Amino acid sequence: MYSIRTVDTEDDEIAETLGDLHRLTFLNGASLPQFERGVWWLAYHNDAAVAFAGVVPSTHARNSGYFCRVGVLQRHWGRGLQRRLMRAIEARGRRVGWDSIVSDTTDNPASANNFIRAGYRLFEPEVPWAWAHTLYWRKRLR
Repeated sequence: MYSIRTVDTEDDEIAETLGDLHRLTFLNGASLPQFERGVWWLAYHNDAAVAFAGVVPSTHARNSGYFCRVGVLQRHWGRGLQRRLMRAIEARGRRVGWDSIVSDTTDNPASANNFIRAGYRLFEPEVPWAWAHTLYWRKRLR
């Protein structure tokens, strides 16, 4: 019913789809990511893109990926898409030899619970990179 695949962000149609999904899932709550950086995935329901996620090399944790963004259209919530996208990111991290994946959540209990379910643990970075009330997550890959 759902399929997940890495996408070529240099393809104009893919970049437009990622931008559209970002606007639909984040409204005006977050700036548009630089989709040309890192690796991005789309989740499809039949032929329609319904979710996305991306990872870039972390600038905050040594030899790690930074799970920089995930969005799922509301009508597809509750179907495990965020966790499936997390697993795709983790598999990529293992293939490239990263030690861990790090991320953060701010005022988003649903995402925080998904991190917990996926085996991520809270940690305190040496240099916090977000808001004072942000939660920082890490999953060791090795």
